[in-house]
Formats: sequence, C-alpha cells, structure tokens
Amino acid sequence: MFRILVSDAISEEGLAPLRKSEQIEIVQKKVTEVEEQLHEFDALLVRSATKVTEELLSKMPNLKIIGRAGVGVDNIDVEAATKRGIVVINAPNGNTISAAEHTFAMMAALVRHIPQAHVSVKSREWNRSAFVGTELQGKHLGIIGFGRIGSEVAKRARAFGMTVHVYDPFLTKERAEKLGVSIHTLDEVLACSDIITVHTPLTKETKGLLGEKNLAKTKKGVYLINCARGGIIDEQALIPFLQSGHVAGVALDVFEQEPPGDHPLFAFDNVIVTPHLGASTIEAQLNVATQVAEEILHFLEGKPVTSSINLPTLSKDVYEKIQAFYNLAKKMGTIASQYMNIPVQELSVTYAGTVADLETTYITRSLLAGFLRPRVASTVNEVNAAMIAKERGITYGEKFSDETYGYANCISLTVHGENRTFTIKGSHIPNYGDRIVHFDGFTIDFAPDGHLLYIQHQDRPGMIGKVGNVLGEHQVNIATMQVGREQAGGKAIMMLSLDKPIDDALLEKLAEIEDIETVKRLEVS
Repeated sequence: MFRILVSDAISEEGLAPLRKSEQIEIVQKKVTEVEEQLHEFDALLVRSATKVTEELLSKMPNLKIIGRAGVGVDNIDVEAATKRGIVVINAPNGNTISAAEHTFAMMAALVRHIPQAHVSVKSREWNRSAFVGTELQGKHLGIIGFGRIGSEVAKRARAFGMTVHVYDPFLTKERAEKLGVSIHTLDEVLACSDIITVHTPLTKETKGLLGEKNLAKTKKGVYLINCARGGIIDEQALIPFLQSGHVAGVALDVFEQEPPGDHPLFAFDNVIVTPHLGASTIEAQLNVATQVAEEILHFLEGKPVTSSINLPTLSKDVYEKIQAFYNLAKKMGTIASQYMNIPVQELSVTYAGTVADLETTYITRSLLAGFLRPRVASTVNEVNAAMIAKERGITYGEKFSDETYGYANCISLTVHGENRTFTIKGSHIPNYGDRIVHFDGFTIDFAPDGHLLYIQHQDRPGMIGKVGNVLGEHQVNIATMQVGREQAGGKAIMMLSLDKPIDDALLEKLAEIEDIETVKRLEVS
C-alpha cells in the first residue's frame, strides 16, 4: 500500500485520480496530527501552508515524492529533498489561464475606472463624468516576458483589437509570427505602448526592471500592470510618475512585501490593487490539485513525471556513472544560454570518448535544462526541459564522435541562433574537475563555476593590465584568469573568475576600454 499524507486543504475532486487506485491510502491530516506515523508515508501532498523543512524530511525516511498543488515551491526545501532522493513535483500549467484572465480583468478595470466607479455608486453618488475611460481596441499593448501567461494575454489582447508588442530576448521570429505579435527591444516597447504588463520571473536582472530610468522612457499617460511577481515594478519609483500624471494608472496584484501594509501607493485613486489573486479561481485550484494527483499516480505506476523540479528518477548505479558529466553539461548549457542572449532555434550536442559509452539521454536533458533556465519564467528541470524547448520552438539532438581533442572525454555544444552560431566544448577530468576547453572558436581552459567575466578584444600589450586596473578600482578581486587567441595581434579572449558579481555600470566601464569588442557577465551556480 502506497500511503499519501495530504496535509493541506485540497478538494475531493482534485484527489479523485488517487482515490481510484486500490494501491493508495490517503490520509488527510496536518503534519502535527500524525507525528508518530510520519515514517510510514511514501508521499506528501501540500499547498502553501505546510512547511516542508529538512527537519520534517528527517522524520519521513520512506518519503519518495512531494507534490505541491501550485506553481511555487517556496515552502519546500528542494535541496534537502534532492539529497534524500525525493522527487518534488508541482503544477506549472494549472494557473496559466487564471493568471492571464486576471491580468486582462485588471487591464479593463484600470482603463475604465471600474473599482473607483463602484465605490462612488455605493456611496450613493451618480457622477458619470468623473469616470470617463478609454477603449482597449486600437491600443498598443506592451508585454514584457512572453512565456505561457504572456502568450495567453496576447491572444486575448488581439481578440480585443489591440496591437501587441513583445520584449523577450528569447522569443523567436517564428513563434512571434505564429501568435501575431511583434518583437521589439525593451526601449521600443516602453516608448510605443499605451499599456504595459509584465510577465517575467523575479530575478536579479528583472528586479526593479520598471524603475526610475525605464519609467522615464514610457509614453506619457501609460498604464502599468503587474500580476507576475512583486518587485519587477519599483513601487517607490512609481510615486513621482503618478504624481506628475506621466503614469495614468497602475494595477497591482503582487507587491514587494506581502501583505503590503500601509503602502504609499494606496493614496492614489488611479492605483487599483488585489491581494495576489492571479491563481485564485475555482478552476485553477482544481487544476493544480488534479495535475499533482495525476503526477503522483504516474510516479507510483513507474511512468515518467513531467513536472519534477529536481533530479529525474535514476538508479543509483546509473546516476553515479553520469553524475560528473550531468553537472558539466548543465553548466555548459547555462553559459551558452547567457552568452547567446538571442533567439535560438537549435542545440546540437556531440559526445566523444568515455562519456559516449554512458546513458547520455539524461546528460542531454541536464544540458537542455541548464540552457532554458535563464530564459523562461516557469520552473525548468531535466524532465520538462524537452517540453518547454518544444513550446519555445527549439529543437535539439545528440551526435557521437571519435574526436576527443586530446581529452579522455569531451562534450561539445553548438547553439544555432537566428544570425550566428556558437560552440562550447567541455571535459571532466577526474581529481581536477570540470573544464571548458573551447569557447566560440578559441582554445582555452577554465573552470565553469561562479562569477565569470568574458572579454573579447584585440591582442594588444597591456590589455590584461587595463582590465585589472578597472576591476581593482571597483574593489573586484580576480580569482583566476585564462586567455586565448587566434594569432599574435589578432582577436583574443580572456575569461576571468571573480570573487563577486559585477553590475551593469562596471560592465559599461570595461566596454569603454580601447580594443575591447565584447564584455559579458556569466553566472554559473
């Protein structure tokens, strides 16, 4: 009997797939109510209330899978679960329509002043002239971030007769044409849009994305919507733009701090707010519960799960053999994705040497997950990476070769973009670690870890010193430096490992050095 502890409130309808199996016993109780029986459970099904900590996991030695009936897994210690070989799954698609519809509802409410008019009428007023709005038809909608939710918003906007402009560095022309939207730079979207909605994950790159600098680039009278993650729009920076009338209105479903307390934005009549309701529909809650229940059932039946957010289920023997290459491939994918910060159509992976004799399918999945993770808002893992790549119009394939370039093993990745191609080669050397041995046409040797700085330049005396001086002036310490060149006096590269990440201002400073052609920041964890 496969015992499942359901520790948070989940509808019976959502648990229906599990109820049908005679091999499953479901216990619906809080963790605190079954302290003495925790060691007996094979699966744990939660929402957001139960905190799945390392301490709790230590009390559940038979636990094999954790299901989160929702998108986020902030309440689950995924690393601790992974170390114990516990699969963690969620429901990444369950709230897509709900979030898209809420965004559109906020958009309509914002431009037609519906919340303000509602309050006015309930106050026994009838002041029609105070709430003259604007139509959505014919307006230019800017969408920042074009994943599942962003694309659903675009479909609805087109049905309303809106022109949709998208900023997403990884959106291909083919997919944009298929969905009837146009691709632009961020500055272009800011300048041309009457309404702007954000649908990106919250990362260090997107935090404060719509801050003072970018808000100043928007069209006067613009409307802003954030139903994605609090912090993408700098809430404090909004205040002067609302005061001046440059921003005509703002709709927020999410905040930097939740609950937001006595927020200064609440003083503005043209700011409408909701308490993080993007996924709060009967259908979305049922969808996420049903998706997770079905995934747990697949796991029990030995079928592949498609929403695992940690490692795929591998035998211990297979995993031990591929682990080193599994990690190397993920790092190579992460580096290639950041370096090729453009739309991509194809990834080609070639294995040579001892790695070619192993189960390379999982290694390729790891590489694909590493490549996609910086590009999409949803969780990417080795199981769902292929599905997400397909959604993004990215194809991939494996090849095998006898050419090892002098190494016992070699993994080569070639990335085909719309206008260029990039190749990176790596090798794992026992007792030495992962090494990148070829980078965009240059022979080099560096460890793919931590805060990396890539510089392409003309081979001139003193270049290393100039770069070192600028970094030193900004208190950035160089841990290691590796260089490579085509020929003396020609093109050359340097790859620096730094003790801490560098900001955009420092990148711009380095780019100003004479004879430097390209500067890129690469983060590998």
